[in-house]
Amino acid sequence: MRLDTLIPGATALEITGITADSRKVRPGYLFAALHGVAKDGREYIDSAIKAGAVAILTDDRPGEWAVPAVKTVEPRLTLANAAAAFHPLQPGIVAAVTGTNGKSSTVDFLRQIWASMGRKAASMGTLGAIGPSGVVDLGHTTPDPVAIHDTLEKLAKEGVTHAAMEASSHGLSQYRLHGVKLAAGAFTNLTQDHLDYHADFDDYRRAKMKLFSELLPAGAPAVINADSPELERFEAVAQKAGLRTFTVGWRGRDLRISEALPRGTGQDLVIQWGGGPSAGNERKVHLPLIGEFQALNALCAAGIAMALGDDVHAVLDGLTQLKGVHGRLELVGQTAGKAPVFVDYAHTPDGLNVLLRAARPHVRGKLIVVFGCGGDRDATKRPIMGDVARRLADEVIVTDDNPRSEEPAAIRAAICKGAPDASEIGDRASAIQEGVRRLKPGDALVIAGKGHETGQIVKGVTIPFSDFDVARDALKDVGGTHG
Repeated sequence: MRLDTLIPGATALEITGITADSRKVRPGYLFAALHGVAKDGREYIDSAIKAGAVAILTDDRPGEWAVPAVKTVEPRLTLANAAAAFHPLQPGIVAAVTGTNGKSSTVDFLRQIWASMGRKAASMGTLGAIGPSGVVDLGHTTPDPVAIHDTLEKLAKEGVTHAAMEASSHGLSQYRLHGVKLAAGAFTNLTQDHLDYHADFDDYRRAKMKLFSELLPAGAPAVINADSPELERFEAVAQKAGLRTFTVGWRGRDLRISEALPRGTGQDLVIQWGGGPSAGNERKVHLPLIGEFQALNALCAAGIAMALGDDVHAVLDGLTQLKGVHGRLELVGQTAGKAPVFVDYAHTPDGLNVLLRAARPHVRGKLIVVFGCGGDRDATKRPIMGDVARRLADEVIVTDDNPRSEEPAAIRAAICKGAPDASEIGDRASAIQEGVRRLKPGDALVIAGKGHETGQIVKGVTIPFSDFDVARDALKDVGGTHG
């Protein structure tokens, strides 16, 4: 494809591929030299040219190279539009979900709901791209636009008609979703996270709002969590953009839960929509997942499907068949005394709060939590998470969780300021083993922070590590069982 077709006004040059990663450059490629937080892509231009790059896309700073350069004020936006032109195919219906917590579960639940209705469906995000041919690791919650459009095109060629994708604040602020033809968008919640990247909470909020203010076409549905304190702000942005708001939750106008009753490994929900019981719009549904947050994520997914025109009863039928998302309040196994061990991805104060509150109704004895905080990330949340754990769990074990370049002991010390009586066990495997050893009949252990992840990042090195594997081995050592 010609460069001037991808970027109007550019040189008429044949392009065989696009990438922002100099290691992936092949002969005939357009290399996007982007200025990142830690690195300047211009440092890799010479190596990209040696690898065969025939053109460069970069910002408008001065600079000349041996191949033609396209300079724009917003090269990330230019890259997104070029990627969309290079990979023009995508599923007919694409929905994007943003928010601090719940994105992964919501897009996966939406994929499952669509699949239960006979659609060829897929999801994209933290868990990778999940479609008819299996799972593809994408590397980021919202990957770069070249990967996004390449993946969407591959899914479309596989016959996928419906796709749900996560929209992270990084992805939205860096134009990674621009060029995607979205049919609907949703907002789950907004709590403290990523303040190591965003200037402040307002900047973080504005990034999330871009899904409604910049990406959705006029008339598209904007599904909003009515229980969030951010409801009015996001609803106002959606209405200003000419979107159709559709609110969900306990207070949802369009789709709501009126009752929830825990039932073993699931819960019975009474769900209402539209005019509610007086209009005959009420139904009891058994959701085979535990935790209020799981119910609300499922409701958000159902709301997206309904807002796009799917039959309410077909959608609710899909809720009864949902399977839990890997690493989200996932049961690893039980001790011989039937004390369960769960693994979850919660890594923010609100995420940990929601997680522990969700687990509590299913615990007759003590609730034990093992968790840590990541290095080189928002340090202000560490004592806050310690305080959440102290208040909501009976026993707290503070451990390491991707310390990256920081000293692990310093991270743990910051957490323990909020949980001064916590046990501190730096080695994560030892911490998990200790948590399992403490379990008595009626207790439960929640291992939080890493969920589906399979590595521990220490001093720039990713060491293979799985909370699931360690927990399974620990259960085996105490005579327990695992899935």
